[in-house]
Amino acid sequence: MCVKINSKDNQQIKKLKKLQLKKYRDEYGRFCVENFKIINDAVAADIGFEEVYFTESFVNKNQAAVDKLLANAGTAQTFIIADDLNKSFSELTTPSGVCAVYAKQEGVLNFKKPAVYLNGINDPGNVGAILRTALAFNFENVILDETCADVYNAKTINAAKDAIFKLNIVNDCGGELLKRMKEEKIKLIGAATRGGGSLKRPKKNFCVVFGSESHGFTPDVEKMVDEFVTIKTSGQVESLNVAAAAAIILQCLGEIK
Repeated sequence: MCVKINSKDNQQIKKLKKLQLKKYRDEYGRFCVENFKIINDAVAADIGFEEVYFTESFVNKNQAAVDKLLANAGTAQTFIIADDLNKSFSELTTPSGVCAVYAKQEGVLNFKKPAVYLNGINDPGNVGAILRTALAFNFENVILDETCADVYNAKTINAAKDAIFKLNIVNDCGGELLKRMKEEKIKLIGAATRGGGSLKRPKKNFCVVFGSESHGFTPDVEKMVDEFVTIKTSGQVESLNVAAAAAIILQCLGEIK
């Protein structure tokens, strides 16, 4: 059953507006996805949403696709909203006409599998691209420290695509998980712009650490790294974009059978 909403003062619309902000995403444990393909791919992977909102014009243009999505999504609440309401809460410059609400999943680090650790990467597009790359090369554990961009930012999600749902994403604070990995004898490999060794997958379990493109690692993180690796380049550029570097390094160190 679909519920129609026409007023910006509706409580559901007010909630969606709040979910634009990280503090409310954290408080409510919820986040929004405003990309129909990502929502559809998540449903195909048996990852359901709690609520979904469509504008009237989106439904009129995509009736068959909407019907199929809702048939596969189960019993989630469905709302049809006036087109102008979408602009009032959307994080996108051009609202998409669709918004699904999901419960945040708090990951727990699996110390038996390789991991990726992000330190101070505050551009949401880069964070999202690295998440997608990690999934592509079988790095299921991705850890973000407290100085990274929010995983549930709209720009992060649009770059990560459905990797946002398929990875074990864990938040770290004060480097506590790095310390735990050191205790567990997990090798910490830092991606350095220069002076590091060649790319070779270690025989024992490991974690690849990426720092900020402009500032590198924070001092406390840098001290914990066991080994640095560097991508060989022509030398005609100062450094690679961190997402591009991550793609090369994770492809080399990943295990694709």
